[in-house]
Amino acid sequence: MPDIFCGIDVGTQGARCVFARDDGRVAARAESPFAALTMDLAPGLSEQQPAAWMSAIRRATGEASDRLRPNLAPSDRLAAVGVTSTSGTLCVLDARHEPVVPAIMYNDPRSADQAAEVQRAGASVAGTLGYRFGPSFGLPKILWLRQVRPDIFDGAALFLSPTDYVVGWLTGSWGRSDETNMLKFGYDLLNGRWPAYIEKDLGIPLGRLPAVQKPGELAGRVIRQAAEETGLPAGLPVVAGMTDGCASQISSGAVAPGQYCSTIGTTLVIKGVSRKLLLDPEGRFYCHRHPQGFWLPGGASNTGARCLAEEFTPAETEERSARALDVSPTGLVSYPLVGRGERFPFRCADAEGFLLGEPASRDELFAAHMEGIACLERLAYETLEELGAQVGDAVFSAGGGARSDAWLQIRADTLGKTVLRPESTGGAMGAAILAASMERFPDLGQAARAMVRLDREVTPRARSRPAYDAKYRRFEAECRARGYLAGT
Repeated sequence: MPDIFCGIDVGTQGARCVFARDDGRVAARAESPFAALTMDLAPGLSEQQPAAWMSAIRRATGEASDRLRPNLAPSDRLAAVGVTSTSGTLCVLDARHEPVVPAIMYNDPRSADQAAEVQRAGASVAGTLGYRFGPSFGLPKILWLRQVRPDIFDGAALFLSPTDYVVGWLTGSWGRSDETNMLKFGYDLLNGRWPAYIEKDLGIPLGRLPAVQKPGELAGRVIRQAAEETGLPAGLPVVAGMTDGCASQISSGAVAPGQYCSTIGTTLVIKGVSRKLLLDPEGRFYCHRHPQGFWLPGGASNTGARCLAEEFTPAETEERSARALDVSPTGLVSYPLVGRGERFPFRCADAEGFLLGEPASRDELFAAHMEGIACLERLAYETLEELGAQVGDAVFSAGGGARSDAWLQIRADTLGKTVLRPESTGGAMGAAILAASMERFPDLGQAARAMVRLDREVTPRARSRPAYDAKYRRFEAECRARGYLAGT
C-alpha cells in the first residue's frame, strides 16, 4: 500500500506544504506567503503574528490537498504529517493556548544583554554541548520578557517554538516540543532534561517549558477543527518536528554518519552527521541531536551566492553560469564576502573579501566567485575534519547554487569529492521524510534512503585537480596572511 506523507514548513516569508510518496516522488505541493501585517516596531526588531502563519498554512495545505486528490490511486493512503519552522523564534501562549504577544523572531537582537546573562548561568551545560547562547536563541528572549515586560511574562503559561505552536494547533495537544527546537531554549541534550539553572538562576519556571520528545515520535493526531481548515484528514498522525535547518538537511539525504550537505543560498551552510559530539572551542558550529542518537554538527558562513546577486543580474547570472566551465579554473583567487565579518569556517569580525588578480572578463569574474565559494567550502570541511569529523567521499548539495551544473563541477574538482544533487529539498520535504520515519520506515536513515531521489551526480575531473588544488592553497595562504586563519 503506497503511503503519502505531508510536510509543512513555516518559514520567514510564508508557509509551504508538500505531499510526498514513500519513494520520494512529490505528489502535490503549494506555498502561500504571509499576509502583510503592519507592525510598529523599533528599527532592527523582528516580530510576526502567529495568526498570519495559520492563515498561510490553511491556504498552502488546502491548495496542496486539492491538487493531490485527483492524483490519488485506490491504494494510496495519507499516512502522517510532519512540521518544521524557524529555530530560536519564541511563541508566548496564555492558559487558553492563545498568543499573548506576536512571536519574537530568531533574528530579533533585543535580548543581547540577556544572552550574556544566560551564558553565565548556563555556561556548564553550553560548554558541554559546545555552543554559546546568543540573541538568536529562545531562552534569552524569555529572560528579556521577565526583565523588561514582566506583565507579559507573568501572564504566560507556555513558551514554545513555532513548530510546537503548529503541532499544538493541529493536534489540540499542547505543551510538547522536540530536541532540535529546544536546544536554543536551553534543553540539555546529553542528559535529556531541563537544567535547574533556568528556574533557579534565571527565574523562569520549568513548568512553562514544554515536555521534549525526539523528532519523529508521535505528537498527536489531527483534530476535527484543524482537519476542516487544512484539508488534512481527522485522526492523521502528527510527528514531533524539527528546526527548519535540520529538516532541510534531512531532505538532502545527509542522515547517516559521515554524510554532509552543503547548502548554497545567500550564505553557505554546512550540516552533517557524526557518531560523536564535536566541540569547537571557537564556537564556529554546534551540534543538534539526531533522532537515532548521532549528532548533527552544522555551521553557517556569511559568504555565499549573495556575491553573485550583488554583482550580476538574474539574467546575467544564468548566462554566465552556463559558460563558467569555459574559463575555469581562472587565474584569479576570490573570497567573495559581501560586507564585513565571517563566522564559519573561521571567526573574524573584521574579515573582508578579496580578489587576487585582474579579471579579463565578466565571465572570468563570475567563475572566480564560484571558485571562491568552493574554496571556502573545502576549508569548512577540512576544519570539521580537524575537529574530529569523518566526512565521506561524497557530499550532498542543496540551495539555489546547486542548480548550476557548472558550479557543481567546480566544487567537485575543488573538494576532490563527488557532489550529489537531490531532486527535491527544503524544510517541507524534510518534514515529510521525518513523518515517514515514524509511520512507514524503521528509522530516519531508512526513510531518507528510500525517499531522497538524486537528480545529478558530479565526480571530480582528475586532469583538473592540480589546478584547483593550487588555487585552494593560494586561497588558504591569503586567509592566513590576512589573519583570518591561525598560523603562518
